[in-house]
Amino acid sequence: MLLCIVLLAKLFLVQVVHSNTYADRADHQYVTPSSDIYERGTIYFTQKDGGLVTAAVQASGYKIAIAPNKLKDPETAYQKISQIVSIDKASFLDKAGKKNDPYEEVADRLTREQADAVSALDLSGVSIYKEKWRFYPGKDLASHALGFVGYIGNALAGRYGLERQYENVLSRGQNNPYVNFFAEVFSDINKTLLGKGNMQGDVVTSIEPEVQGFLENTLSGVKDKYNANSVGGIIMNPEDGSIYAMAARPDFDPNNFSDAKSNSVFSDPLVESVFEFGSVVKPLVMAAALDKGVVTPETTYYDPGHVTVDSKVIYNFDKKGRGTASMQEVLTQSLNTGMVYVAGKLGHQNMRDYLLGYDIDKKTGIDLPNETSGLVSNLNSPRDLEYANAAFGQGIAFTPVELVRALSSLINGGKLVVPHLASEIKYDDGLTKTIAYSSGQAKISKATSEEIAGMMVKVMDQGVNKNDPAGLSHYSIGVKTGTAQVPDPSTGGYYPDRYMHSFVGFFPAYDPKFIIFLYARDPKGVQYSAETWTQPFESIAKFLINYYQVPPDR
Repeated sequence: MLLCIVLLAKLFLVQVVHSNTYADRADHQYVTPSSDIYERGTIYFTQKDGGLVTAAVQASGYKIAIAPNKLKDPETAYQKISQIVSIDKASFLDKAGKKNDPYEEVADRLTREQADAVSALDLSGVSIYKEKWRFYPGKDLASHALGFVGYIGNALAGRYGLERQYENVLSRGQNNPYVNFFAEVFSDINKTLLGKGNMQGDVVTSIEPEVQGFLENTLSGVKDKYNANSVGGIIMNPEDGSIYAMAARPDFDPNNFSDAKSNSVFSDPLVESVFEFGSVVKPLVMAAALDKGVVTPETTYYDPGHVTVDSKVIYNFDKKGRGTASMQEVLTQSLNTGMVYVAGKLGHQNMRDYLLGYDIDKKTGIDLPNETSGLVSNLNSPRDLEYANAAFGQGIAFTPVELVRALSSLINGGKLVVPHLASEIKYDDGLTKTIAYSSGQAKISKATSEEIAGMMVKVMDQGVNKNDPAGLSHYSIGVKTGTAQVPDPSTGGYYPDRYMHSFVGFFPAYDPKFIIFLYARDPKGVQYSAETWTQPFESIAKFLINYYQVPPDR
């Protein structure tokens, strides 16, 4: 009965109330623009004081359409319209030549003044329609995180990023710019009977626009300076997984995504690509050894500068030996031989269990599409060599966001948080939902977390920031650098002259509010990541300290 009532009401409106209108439009029902062409929810950034800043919104304007079957003099029409709006002549005349076509769009995104001027020409076969489109005020700001809206078949929908991830929330059901009447009838019935309209809303993210902008400028500077193939970075709260900023270069402007040279730029390497990151992985393995009790920070070994494992010689980065060295020096000086020693003390099973305990083989659950998981099959090998390599970050690969989560567990008491962007959904019915994210637990204890954090602080104090050139000595900051060889898929080995430079840092070390992860793929003219990333990291740290007014903790 309800179905019949709704259908009859619709038919009464069409056949009686609006009969003349629909009779006039009958032959255009498949090509006539809808009056409410396109609606979509808003995506917001969140400022440090809680204020919301529009990241993706609907813009309104006008478009020009012609009816070639009614257009009497295309050449004259073009001359008059082109004085008001820039139109490609060849395209206009080509569309005007489709004499049996009742509708062709020739210009869009007009201002009200332009639309009024064209309308005043009173040209037969030329019409003005209202239109809406997706607009990103920040242009390329956070483009990978936001994604964009594009056609999927005949419908507009979120493509990539948050636009795709939250399509069911952001979509307003008017994503086809041309309305078929009967489809509209049954669409409305579907909403009425099944209640599918109540999920519509706006998405509020934890991205802080000033922090995002600073990170992106920093990444662009490094990419340009060293001519890196690609760079990326994440700034996150390690306690709860809220992401303040995440970016990669090269990127794109979602307002003009069709200008991109390749569709590959739309994919987000922070969640969709895996890399061998090298020595930034060392703290994960060292924490496992501390937790298992097979070493302490003071444990020593003899370092000759190289070690042979399964007939393969493994060197320190500079091929120099340090003699007797402690585990702290292994991290501070990034000694590969020391990590091979640690792997031997742990044993295969323990090392595998602890590394997999960081969930490096699983997706993080970040609210972005197409997330992939790490490549860690080498941890199933019976050979010592695979474990020796894994101990200093070679032979196993992670997504950047996956590694950030694992490293966060070293400083937050062992929690495996869910990195995320969305913090709230503001529904159209006035309700607001705060999104809750659960966390897991790595194998390391809270005590081990504090111990490895302290060791990483010493890496900053005794190594990266020795003698305090950056003026950060009043803050407990933990860091680790990483320089890894880049795999060569054609040979199955590694390129002899290409490297991945990475850097992780966090502060305040014993009550962490920020973890910063940075990487550059194949930077030119620079050998080690400490050279590439130390100054940019310190600039980001100083910015965050000043911007959030973080008090000194020592």
